Amino acid sequence: MTDDMEMSTMSRQDPVERLRDAINSHDPQQVADCFTPDYVAEVPHRPAEGFTGNEHVLANWTAIYGRLPDIRAQLLRRATAGPEFWTEWEMVGTGPDGATVVLGGPAIVWIRDGRIARSRFYLGPVPAPVPT
Repeated sequence: MTDDMEMSTMSRQDPVERLRDAINSHDPQQVADCFTPDYVAEVPHRPAEGFTGNEHVLANWTAIYGRLPDIRAQLLRRATAGPEFWTEWEMVGTGPDGATVVLGGPAIVWIRDGRIARSRFYLGPVPAPVPT
């Protein structure tokens, strides 16, 4: 497939579902490819964690898969207004100590050319369900 054909196909795919599928592939490069090279990540509750660039996405997801190798992402809800997607996520994996780790919350993303160009990221740890 040529680069032009790949970009054309990518821009037709739902970028949020593409990100979910990339996360569930456990391939950090697939995750990074969901973001533009100049991607801007804002983390309003933890501003020091904001960053720019999909290379940082690659490093982050490489580290995440190192700690939570079986992490699975689920898109719970979403709303779209033009290039702006409001999403709610739940991600569940097994930590190094064998405990279930749950991350959840909203992320607002802006799409450009079929990739995520900017986000406001609010996900954080959620107490794991207690077995009954």
